[in-house]
Amino acid sequence: MLKWQIGDVTVTQIVELTTASLGPHLLPQATPDEMRAIPWMTPFVDDNAKLILSMHSLIIESSGQTIMVDTCIGNDKERAYPRWNKMQGDYLEKLTTAGFSTEQFDTVLCTHMHVDHVGWNTRLINNQWVPTFSRASYLYAEEEWNHWREEEQEYGPVIEDSVQPIFDAGLASLVESTHRVNDEVVLEPTPGHTPGHVSIHISSRGEEAIITGDMIHHPCQIKHPDWSSTADVDTVQSADTRHKFLKKYANQPILIIGTHFAGPTAGKVVKDGDSYRLDY
Repeated sequence: MLKWQIGDVTVTQIVELTTASLGPHLLPQATPDEMRAIPWMTPFVDDNAKLILSMHSLIIESSGQTIMVDTCIGNDKERAYPRWNKMQGDYLEKLTTAGFSTEQFDTVLCTHMHVDHVGWNTRLINNQWVPTFSRASYLYAEEEWNHWREEEQEYGPVIEDSVQPIFDAGLASLVESTHRVNDEVVLEPTPGHTPGHVSIHISSRGEEAIITGDMIHHPCQIKHPDWSSTADVDTVQSADTRHKFLKKYANQPILIIGTHFAGPTAGKVVKDGDSYRLDY
């Protein structure tokens, strides 16, 4: 479990699982030979230079609020990907070990509505999907919701079991992609991976951090921002968003926390020749 301090704000990582099996599908450009050619990539690949992806939540403690960012895959859910189908993981136990209870969360933020970002929005109790964080307000970018409520789903009934029950319980709020959660936490639109995708920008006492979401899946896309994921709804827009993001934040004292980055998970983006690298 990793933890970062940004001014008065604390960010805590809760890892559901890590995998090296998704990389060839998500980023086929990132071959082992390509990865071995990047000296700083070692913490983010396995011994065979295959991409490691981490499925984790990031908990923000800010201005007296406890905010959950992305809720991973979830248990008991029908999913097309075999390892995730009817999964029985220890996510909630890890949450408790880290010192959090499901009842203490004020807000749940989903950077977007893909299967591995909304799963623990709900849990199965008495054969019904009920909100896991029953006292929280779940905030969704309105543009994201408008896309997925009509879009065909690839991995299973994700909206039906992990998003719609939140609306049914009256806990969902649709917000702008620039919504300010409080004085320290604001949404930052980073479209392309999905139409309403957002990153989370944290500012406190002159320090800053950004939680990427899937605008950057893996640190290799910092070196190669043109590498779009096969999961991107708009590969041209996602690459353009990455280029603009990296240009804007390179060589700035801003901590970049990757939603799927394994290893150290966070670092600062710095210029590296005609591209960029993650300084961790």
